Amino acid sequence: AGRRQPESKIFSRGVYERKTLCGGEPGLPPADHYIQGEITMYEYARTDMPISFPGLFGDWSVNPSPIAIPIGNGIRWYGIIICAGLILAVLFCCRQGKKYGITEDNVYDMMIWQIPLCIIGARIYYVLFYLDLYRTADGGFNWGKMIAVWDGGLAIYGAVIVAFFVLLVFCRKKKLSFGAFADLGVMGLLIGQAVGRWGNFVNREVFGGETALPWRMRVWVTASEYIEVHPTFLYESLWNLAGLALIVFIIAKARTFDGENTCFYFIWYGLGRAWIEGVRTDTLKLFGWELFGQPIRVSQLLSVLFVIAAAAVLIVNKRRHPHGQEALFVNRRAAAAPAAPEDEAEIPESEEKEI
Repeated sequence: AGRRQPESKIFSRGVYERKTLCGGEPGLPPADHYIQGEITMYEYARTDMPISFPGLFGDWSVNPSPIAIPIGNGIRWYGIIICAGLILAVLFCCRQGKKYGITEDNVYDMMIWQIPLCIIGARIYYVLFYLDLYRTADGGFNWGKMIAVWDGGLAIYGAVIVAFFVLLVFCRKKKLSFGAFADLGVMGLLIGQAVGRWGNFVNREVFGGETALPWRMRVWVTASEYIEVHPTFLYESLWNLAGLALIVFIIAKARTFDGENTCFYFIWYGLGRAWIEGVRTDTLKLFGWELFGQPIRVSQLLSVLFVIAAAAVLIVNKRRHPHGQEALFVNRRAAAAPAAPEDEAEIPESEEKEI
């Protein structure tokens, strides 16, 4: 087995052409690639070949099958790992909820709405930016293929966007603070994202361009040819864990307004995602549009916009609430508790003015 020599790193106006390189075993996806200038950019690797980190562990490798239980379309490790991340996120939010004036029942009630709607949002977001993959020969749309989430295709930003709209409606109905619940929820998001990225590891996807760094990951694109790439799934997983630690041990303890954790999340995650997206090879493109001869990457653009918006909200609210935590929903709710039973204590609508 031999290593393909990396192409000369010449970045010019790209020619983007998705090509099937190899088939592999029945039911396994091919290794797809496109040509950018003079560089072959692989988006997926063979799922029937091992994964290794030669710069760290030498010849040691693992070869997990993406399918955990071969029933029907298959119960995949990706789905199991996503579910594990979701469970950990919900349990963590339930334990932290009291610090934000949110009960366990609030969290569980919210998840009943969030789970199905966020899956739909993640799928719609993905389909919109890969619309050509779902067109028929006569120019129509293959609606059956569009809803086939078991064939892959979910985008985290689609889920995040839907989650915040659902949360807004839920908080209005339940007379809860949107900012406080969002501050709690973004910690769960970071847990889910950190754990969920390991599903990409099993699928041999979400990796970057070739590198010689010590932590490079080796994946196979044919039965006899491998590439050594940036493990961008790992970069994002570690970045999210670092963001969670910063919120729990620093940001949350110094909160002066509801929504402060949320602002930090969008700044932290946006900066990390903008950087990591520039390294990845399978990123969503904005309808083939280009800027300075390079494709506009959807997640990079959205990340930058989120960072700018969150920074602006953070600055404005920090000026309004520079010191003290009296304005926090949990403290206002606690202050109202002596006058009424805890379950009936409500915050006057006039005071519900956070982001």
